[in-house]
Amino acid sequence: MNGRDKGLVTWQGKPLIAYVHQCLNPQVAELLISCNRNHARYQAYADRTIADTRRNFQGPLAGLEAASAHVQTEFLVVVSCDMPGLPADLVDRLIAPLRSKQRPSPEISYAHDGIRAQYLCAAVRGECLNSLTPYLNAGHRTVRDWFASRRSVSIDFSDERSSFANFNTLA
Repeated sequence: MNGRDKGLVTWQGKPLIAYVHQCLNPQVAELLISCNRNHARYQAYADRTIADTRRNFQGPLAGLEAASAHVQTEFLVVVSCDMPGLPADLVDRLIAPLRSKQRPSPEISYAHDGIRAQYLCAAVRGECLNSLTPYLNAGHRTVRDWFASRRSVSIDFSDERSSFANFNTLA
């Protein structure tokens, strides 16, 4: 993105974050945005903006770690800012297995579009977030590997494959 803030890149007349806000806002109790710049602009789309507490922008898990202190619900739903077509039932479908009566129940669920795992479309049990700091302190950074170290499950979204199209380059 040539250094541009991806969530603020305009697509079809609106910044990408506006589409995510439009989809998630009716599905969640509070909308947090993890951002390390442009807080004032993101505030228009969030109840709260949060910056990483670690230096050198260490990736999405550092954002989750920073957000964990502000999570006051049983679950945290995570999405990337560059997916403007997210499903309207994303939150319900991601949280359903975390509410199951099976024991041990999953701690994390993430979308799978039928082709690939969408690790940045996930629901995380709040208490699971405590494992992030030791994981990051050990030098680990990958979302996939953190999920693999926890009780995680993929959720089939192959019926919504196009919903997970994202923007990684300026076209």
